[in-house]
Amino acid sequence: MQRRHFLTGLGAVLAGTSLSASALASPFKPHGGVTVMVDPPRGGSGRGRVPRKFRKQVVDYETRERPGTIVVDPANRFLYLVQADGKALRYGVGVGREGFSWAGRARIRRKAEWPTWTPPETMIRRRPELAKWRGGMPGGPQNPLGARALYLYQGSRDTLYRIHGTNEPWTIGQAMSSGCIRMTNENVADLYTRVKLGARVVVLRA
Repeated sequence: MQRRHFLTGLGAVLAGTSLSASALASPFKPHGGVTVMVDPPRGGSGRGRVPRKFRKQVVDYETRERPGTIVVDPANRFLYLVQADGKALRYGVGVGREGFSWAGRARIRRKAEWPTWTPPETMIRRRPELAKWRGGMPGGPQNPLGARALYLYQGSRDTLYRIHGTNEPWTIGQAMSSGCIRMTNENVADLYTRVKLGARVVVLRA
């Protein structure tokens, strides 16, 4: 009887320990030789460092584009997800620096969570130290694509441009990327859940 009570009590202690460990578990885990964040933080993601106008909000937005279309306004550093009744969800973004911007129409043909980043050869030529990632950098806190990525295609051709997260939220509202559209990890995770494959994307000229 005493042994049975001991084992029962031990099980309760271990169960309590497991729950505590779960509650305090780190959001990072080993993956592919690097430390990877399991999921973007909720209610934060550097929000304190992002100006209020660049936080997600519902705004009036008149456009001929259909609901579900993404419209990127690089000049003003905003991304709009068109809604019905003259409304849109507006997010702040970081855009391509001078000489790296892109404009046009495309569609989302691929979506990825904690995507692998593979630097293009043109970037490796500019920055030879990136050659070690020619085979791809696993998703994680050092990966420039952040928590989620939406891949822009024209027909079957990959434009090589992405709408993606960033682990540098202070860059939102800036023109300093290599042409892609960056969002906070919190916002790109939100957009990811709202956008379907095949969605239209319109990137206006800066």
